[in-house]
Amino acid sequence: MFHIVLVEPEIPQNTGNIARTCAVTGAVLHLVEPLGFSIDDKSLKRAGLDYWHMLDVRRYKNLDDFFEKNPSGRYFYLTTKGQQCYCDVSFQDGDYLMFGKETKGLPEPLLIAHPERCIRIPMRENARSMNLSNSVAVTVFEALRQTGFAGLAEAGRFPGEMGPAR
Repeated sequence: MFHIVLVEPEIPQNTGNIARTCAVTGAVLHLVEPLGFSIDDKSLKRAGLDYWHMLDVRRYKNLDDFFEKNPSGRYFYLTTKGQQCYCDVSFQDGDYLMFGKETKGLPEPLLIAHPERCIRIPMRENARSMNLSNSVAVTVFEALRQTGFAGLAEAGRFPGEMGPAR
């Protein structure tokens, strides 16, 4: 199980899409306040569709509260400033993948304190960044691929087949 940490997310649709990704992969969603929306926002719920009952969501007052309640995690900081590619990291079950707010990313003091844990998704030189929900999906599925997609169905039931999915 992986942990997806959103630090001060601002756009409810992004968080809703990320919640859905967490629900279908079994990842825990950690939300670090302040949030740029209400957790009851219709667009947040619509983006997550009917997966909310499958989700483990944890909320924190701020980053200090998050680290106080999760002191022994192995953290990776996703940032356009990272010097290491996300697919060059050896992910392990239980890792925390941390993402910053859409307009500013993660706090710079956090990145400066942990440069060896700052990773990025390659993109064109002049591009500012990828969409937050897409970045989460790309990263969590690489982590899952590396750990063998444990606990996830790797094949669906093809039309006309009987029995459970594989």
